Amino acid sequence: MWTRKAFLKSLGIGLYSISIGSVPLFLNRAIMASSDEERRRKTLIVIFQRGAMDGLMAVSPFKDSHLKKMRPTLMMNVDQSGQSLIDLDGSFGLHPAFNSMLPFFINRELAIVHGVGSPYPTRSHFDAQNYMESGTPGIKGTQSGWLNRAVGLLDREGTPLRSVSVTKRQPFATQGDESTVVVPDLRSFGLRSGHQTIKNIYRTLYSETGFEALRDAGQESISAMKMISAINASKHRPAKGIVYPKSRIGNNLRQIAQLIKADVGLEIAFTEMGGWDTHRRQGTTAGSFARQAKILADSVVALWRDLEDHRQNVVLLTMTEFGRTVRENGSGGTDHGRASCLFILGSQVDGGKVHGHIPVLAPEALEDQRDLPVTTDFRSVFAEVAAQHLSITNDTILFPGWSGRRLPLLS
Repeated sequence: MWTRKAFLKSLGIGLYSISIGSVPLFLNRAIMASSDEERRRKTLIVIFQRGAMDGLMAVSPFKDSHLKKMRPTLMMNVDQSGQSLIDLDGSFGLHPAFNSMLPFFINRELAIVHGVGSPYPTRSHFDAQNYMESGTPGIKGTQSGWLNRAVGLLDREGTPLRSVSVTKRQPFATQGDESTVVVPDLRSFGLRSGHQTIKNIYRTLYSETGFEALRDAGQESISAMKMISAINASKHRPAKGIVYPKSRIGNNLRQIAQLIKADVGLEIAFTEMGGWDTHRRQGTTAGSFARQAKILADSVVALWRDLEDHRQNVVLLTMTEFGRTVRENGSGGTDHGRASCLFILGSQVDGGKVHGHIPVLAPEALEDQRDLPVTTDFRSVFAEVAAQHLSITNDTILFPGWSGRRLPLLS
């Protein structure tokens, strides 16, 4: 359950949010760090691919003859056409829509983990997303997300913008006692001239309250909005020649880059991208999967190039609730499955490799004779990234009830 302090803080911010038509903010008690060294911190960017990405299409075991039999219209091969899979290591092929990310794989900045997912079997999008965001598969009563717990385990005081979710509403991964600012769009958030009257009302409302936590929440909100207003005023634009895709995920990653380059003390950033539920007309080089993959890849590439001077302090991690069935369905798509794959991008990543393990896709080796089995618990990946990049080593608090081992992915 939330603490009394957390409840009062969320209540206070919620009242203010209603007054400006925004979304609730959950803000940390902190002050701006006093030096560039303190402000330039390690940052973890998490992208949730909602809808369940088909890992077997994103990174395909193209030499597996069973896959060809079960995907007669969706199977792709490696050749020289430019419209085929990109051979990564002689066993796995990258979907051509992810082609713009290939240089990162070649430069060993990008790693792929295959066969990853939740050990608790469910084909419900809602439940699977909840379990992955809470970090407690199979337990519905968890009251906080793993990223929120990660904030609580960071080893030093944070700024009001330590944890930010660039989404329309607060995701479960960031809910809990710790503070996260939910910013749908930096351009419409902050204390610019049009909000001065609201700011004064807000300050009066909370300065007179008898609840210390509620009063603190008001002051922290003003601090966060002032910081964002200052970022807008300083015009931290993308680097020369960098063009983000005109899409929601492109815009969200552009804003995250803006926060990182402004050195506001951002340590955890969350955003999301839907459209991965490919039941129909999934396609190969064209279709719903290829469209989403290209948008995501080009957005990540723009972000990474934009962060050229900050890459040594940033790791980007993707996640998706589950994969798709090995066998295609009668509508030219794939149904809800089990394991998928994810991407990790960073200068300290053990890149240029496909980590994890998937079996030969014979029916008898599949889960329920239809799904790619989960061979890597997603917590093994998340815990490794948290430990090596954010120096969070208390796995017991980060992932309650888990006693597994981290998958070595970063140096």
